[in-house]
Amino acid sequence: MVCAGIARERGFSVVALTVDYNQRHRVELEAARAIAAVLADRHIILPLDLRAFGGSALTSDIAVPKDGLGEGIPVTYVPARNTIFLSLALGLAEASGARDIFIGVNALDYSGYPDCRPEFVAGFERLANLATKAGVEGDRFAIHAPLEAMTKADIAREAQRLGLDAALSHSCYDPAPDGRACGRCDACRLRAKGFADAGLADPTVYA
Repeated sequence: MVCAGIARERGFSVVALTVDYNQRHRVELEAARAIAAVLADRHIILPLDLRAFGGSALTSDIAVPKDGLGEGIPVTYVPARNTIFLSLALGLAEASGARDIFIGVNALDYSGYPDCRPEFVAGFERLANLATKAGVEGDRFAIHAPLEAMTKADIAREAQRLGLDAALSHSCYDPAPDGRACGRCDACRLRAKGFADAGLADPTVYA
């Protein structure tokens, strides 16, 4: 949401790509639809069943950790997810004539997720320009990660500055059947801390 808001502020028209990868809940997709209705000129929901691969608490029957942030790469890491998502976004961009791709990775994800790190983003940009007709013909792609150096608190403040309704967004890895956030998974803990550190009210409804 904040990434799209920044893109619009910079003068871009936004084509939003949501990947329905058969993750363990649908609330995320509903949130994407609501956000895209506000910020996107076009919204594509692309089905891609990553449960066929498994290997993550988000795509197989592995429990989502609820005991606080741990060391190392967590079981909520989905194998190569951002590489897969950016590859799809690259195909969409080339087909639609766009050359700027935005992804909302951020600083607090660096330690846990290798595909959120600056070197990954820079590496994918090099790949994009080697792997496409547009790139090799000199019509180059740029991968933008405007949240990369921000903390969760910075992102919460940026949402407020942009006039965005943070209640539309969703972070929880394991929401209740009614869509309320669990309040205990890593994503919930980081989200709540971000609002608290920013001195802003947290609009999230927790179970």
